[in-house]
Amino acid sequence: MVLIIVLVAVAIVLVVGVGFVVTTRRRSSAEADALAPSPPRPTTRAAPPVIATTTTTSAPADTVEVEEPTAPVAEPSVEPEVVPEPEPLEAPTFRDRLAKARSSFAGALGSVLGRTQIDAETWDDLEEALIRADVGVGLAQSILDAVRVTVKTDSITTPNALVAAVRAELRSRLGEPVPLSTAPEPPTVWLFVGVNGVGKTTTIGKLGRRLADEGQKVVMAAGDTFRAAAAEQLGMWAERSGAELVRGAEGSDPSAVIFDGIAHAAAAGADVVLADTAGRLHNKSNLMDELSKVRRVADKGAGEVTEVLLVLDATTGQNGLAQARQFTEAVELTGVVLTKLDGSAKGGIVFAIQSELGIPVKLVGLGETAADLVDFDPDAFVDALFEE
Repeated sequence: MVLIIVLVAVAIVLVVGVGFVVTTRRRSSAEADALAPSPPRPTTRAAPPVIATTTTTSAPADTVEVEEPTAPVAEPSVEPEVVPEPEPLEAPTFRDRLAKARSSFAGALGSVLGRTQIDAETWDDLEEALIRADVGVGLAQSILDAVRVTVKTDSITTPNALVAAVRAELRSRLGEPVPLSTAPEPPTVWLFVGVNGVGKTTTIGKLGRRLADEGQKVVMAAGDTFRAAAAEQLGMWAERSGAELVRGAEGSDPSAVIFDGIAHAAAAGADVVLADTAGRLHNKSNLMDELSKVRRVADKGAGEVTEVLLVLDATTGQNGLAQARQFTEAVELTGVVLTKLDGSAKGGIVFAIQSELGIPVKLVGLGETAADLVDFDPDAFVDALFEE
């Protein structure tokens, strides 16, 4: 019994001893862990700002690149843009641009020059040549009657001399060149009249360019308020030539627009006012009444109206003569601008206008560019019809 009690006591002692040792070791291990340094924790790094450059390089994730400040780079000096001056206008020659009219006229004259004497058929050929050129039947007869007198007076017997006499008679019908008139004190006012489609607005634009090249200050008045886009078209020409544009609302009073244009020109010290007018209203009577009103109102302005120019399309031939008669009734015309003469075989309208209406042709259009609007030269015109 005593032996059992001793064994139990020994067992209890062993258990307690082992427990104490284990507890001591665990405590020592925990204290050692607490004293040991902690391993580094992973950290999250903010991404660097993206800078737009011409080239990009990748840096390692654990490396931070610091860009050294660079010295400012001086920007290259920029020369101011040089606006090229408008090319100088070079006027064409009548001979170069009247090929169609010359071809039609010379074809009939060739028959005359191929003869050996002057007879009835010779006179018929001459009449045909004049009518082909759209001189008109009545004027052709008048010209030939005058030439017959010259043939008899000068005893002309050869076809060559006869053609020379016709040439001289045609030249005499045109008179001397009449330049555009200007006012003693600016602004000078030029009114342009004519039906739609004859090149009225384009003529104003080309003439404005010419005047600007001569150093004159130009104001364009968009008085054709009844045609859609008329003011826009004139505005483009004003921009090209450096002129000022005065315009009104579509359908507004043309007289008021032109009056305002003249007033503006006077205030701005402009030299010339180029005034566009309507080419079509509800009927012919309304159009002519409107043009008469425009002229009266323009005369009341600060400037002086020195030209009322009728713009005609040379390709319309004798129809242009009828238009001239109608416009003469409404306004006192001072001259004619004949457009598209280079594309017409009907140059004889020049003689008809001058002879039958007594209105001088002052400007002619020989092409599309601004340089192709030239002063009418009677000598050069007649020479261009007869020269080969």
